Amino acid sequence: MIPDWMREVDTGPHQFPETTQGKKGFVGKTIDGIFGFMEEAFVSEASSRLPGVLQSLDPRAKLISILAIVFATSLIGDLNVLIFIYLLTLLFAYLSKIDVLFFIKRVWLFIPVFAGIIALPMIFNIFIPGDPLIHLANLGPGAHMGPFSLPESIYITRQGTVAAVIFTMRVAACVSAVVLLFITTSKQVLFKSLRSVGVPKLYVLTLEMSYRYIFLLMELVREMYIAKKARTIRAGGLFDEQKWVGGRMGYTLIRSLDMSEKVHMAMTSRGFNGEVHIMQEFKFRNRDYLAGATAISLGILLLLISQNIPRI
Repeated sequence: MIPDWMREVDTGPHQFPETTQGKKGFVGKTIDGIFGFMEEAFVSEASSRLPGVLQSLDPRAKLISILAIVFATSLIGDLNVLIFIYLLTLLFAYLSKIDVLFFIKRVWLFIPVFAGIIALPMIFNIFIPGDPLIHLANLGPGAHMGPFSLPESIYITRQGTVAAVIFTMRVAACVSAVVLLFITTSKQVLFKSLRSVGVPKLYVLTLEMSYRYIFLLMELVREMYIAKKARTIRAGGLFDEQKWVGGRMGYTLIRSLDMSEKVHMAMTSRGFNGEVHIMQEFKFRNRDYLAGATAISLGILLLLISQNIPRI
């Protein structure tokens, strides 16, 4: 599933050298993290070729279906319905031959966690008054923080906690649906499907070039780091490492600007006009029409159900 040169990133004697203390510096750890991301990207490309349910759909039907679910999810405010949508994404990940644990980690590692941190202040009575769950502090009358007045006591409210959980679950469900789209669809096919449904050429071109340049610049960073280690007899201190990183960041920026100009000139000289051309031809089948209609109907149904369910 993963090319041999990518497998060599995290196993074997060709890993990035360690410092004289037997531990990698922060630069080496950063490089390892970068190539870990690259390996995950190649795993995603491999997942798009598995014989799963979502992989068998036309990419345009898949895109429309998932966008319909995401749109409906963003309007739903009932926790039970949001949990059902999230479990539904896990079911489709399983039916699409994707490792469910890998899928959960990929979703919850970034955006929902940060969404939970953003929603954390909502649980306090300072922002959302409500029924107390846990008392934290008694400030007494007249408490204030600068120009802002504070209540006599600070506690976690039931209404605020529910609102924070609903917000986090809404983000988790939306992100899960979008991650399903990316994992089960080849990037070139996805870019082509975006153009097919009317996304402006400029946005698709920007996304496509950004995706390509991520890997190109990562390879450039790897080569610079290997060249540095090959010429280093003794590891420097933290300040020297940071100074080297700062210099390489500036060099990478200059190199990327120069490279982007040359690549654009080479593409336009060969007749490139911004359109995405691939060998695969899109063709709607009965299952694609059924999937699109089912996703839109399900989104409308869940939205109506959430509006009729009494709020907690």
